Amino acid sequence: MESKKRRGILERLDAGEVVVGDGGYVLQLERRGYVDAGQWTPEAAVEHPEAVRQLHKEFLRAGANVIQTFTFYCSEDKLEISGNVTNITGAQINEAACDLAREVANEGDALVAGCVSKTPCYLKSHSETEVKAIFKKQMDDFLKKDIDFFIVEFVNHVEEAVWAVEVLKTSGKPVGATLCISPHGDMAGVPPGECAIRLVKAGADIVGINCHLDPQSCIRTVKLMKEGLEKAGLKAHLMIQPLGFHTPECNLGGYTSLPEYPFALETRSVTRWDIHKYAREAYNAGIRYIGGCCGFEPYHIRAIAEELAAERGFLPPASEKHGLWGAALGMHTKPWIRARARREYWENLLPASGRPNCPSMATPADDYEKRLESNIKT
Repeated sequence: MESKKRRGILERLDAGEVVVGDGGYVLQLERRGYVDAGQWTPEAAVEHPEAVRQLHKEFLRAGANVIQTFTFYCSEDKLEISGNVTNITGAQINEAACDLAREVANEGDALVAGCVSKTPCYLKSHSETEVKAIFKKQMDDFLKKDIDFFIVEFVNHVEEAVWAVEVLKTSGKPVGATLCISPHGDMAGVPPGECAIRLVKAGADIVGINCHLDPQSCIRTVKLMKEGLEKAGLKAHLMIQPLGFHTPECNLGGYTSLPEYPFALETRSVTRWDIHKYAREAYNAGIRYIGGCCGFEPYHIRAIAEELAAERGFLPPASEKHGLWGAALGMHTKPWIRARARREYWENLLPASGRPNCPSMATPADDYEKRLESNIKT
């Protein structure tokens, strides 16, 4: 299927369709041995394309309508700081990632999103000219390839996201912008509603939240963005791609401030049943682009597709090997397991962690530092 025959992202969203996004890449590929934790740069697109390709394929099979380029933190300034890449350029990574995403997207009815993320330059120089030049360089790399639209992701200052949107809109392609912020607002204290207003006025066609906090927290934040847009008389499609870990702390700095980050997050992982609930709540909130970020595995994306199968009109290929709500357990030899082949069991289950001495919540480093600073002042 040639990409030119596909309906674009705005055509789908304008028609009220559900667009299922893909899941997380950097954490998953780090766990599989292809990404270096800490700097999280995406040179695996060049060094180990088979690993990136396989994850793309699994997300597509799980029901994703969009395959994002694996270009997280692929600005030249970030690559230089990381020290991970000495003989590969950002342009090579961007172009290789585009080719991988397109190759897999062509296997189904999926679109390719070229992705840019926050830059070290923003906090270092706060120069609009310098930051925009970095985004322009990435955009030019993407425009050499066959991408369908752009996504600005993992930006925690709305000002930087606005600069990215302004640059990417010059391409003539649709632009989605997702912030990694909490219901409290961005790192400069700009409320979610105001963030959404600024992004739409900059030209964003789709606005929302990605990463840093769990599905429930992110839904709260997108609702606040929606309220802000409605009060301002502005319109945009809504998008959500949250973290795949429980973060009831809902702290300003997100999961990177939790003591378990990044190597002991497993006990916080959301279940497929959590994702059924998330997908339904997001849909009921008026969000039509629904996916995931760090911690979202292909089976989580399948859960979104299965929960919204009636709205989409079909199940994904991965559901061929998955009985809905545990239906396949009805053939088990043990009666207590057969009894779990029903929706009510899984919807009402309270999973045990298996760690009797562990707390259910932690003290995020950013909150602790704020309290410590406050105590010193007093």
